[in-house]
Amino acid sequence: MSKVTVTHLQEQQFQVTGELTRNSLGAEQLLNLNTQTKHKTWYFDLSKVSRVDTVGLAWLIHCFAELKQQGIRLELQNIPDQLQKLMQLGQVTNLFE
Repeated sequence: MSKVTVTHLQEQQFQVTGELTRNSLGAEQLLNLNTQTKHKTWYFDLSKVSRVDTVGLAWLIHCFAELKQQGIRLELQNIPDQLQKLMQLGQVTNLFE
């Protein structure tokens, strides 16, 4: 199991590293939603995500919903093929465009 980490690179840029799976995503809050920002779009760079399953996709959708409530748009960058397939199967690709 590869623990997942979310690193805040810049004010609106985050690097997600590790596995977004049911084994690596627990009850802990990975993202401190400090939304006191002038930026209306946040970016998650997923280039260092090694594996993803439906729990990982659900976590991303949860982040999307939480940020949307604050008026912030979430955009995903460098989406792994595995996640793209899950997003297509779940018909949620348009959420992150």
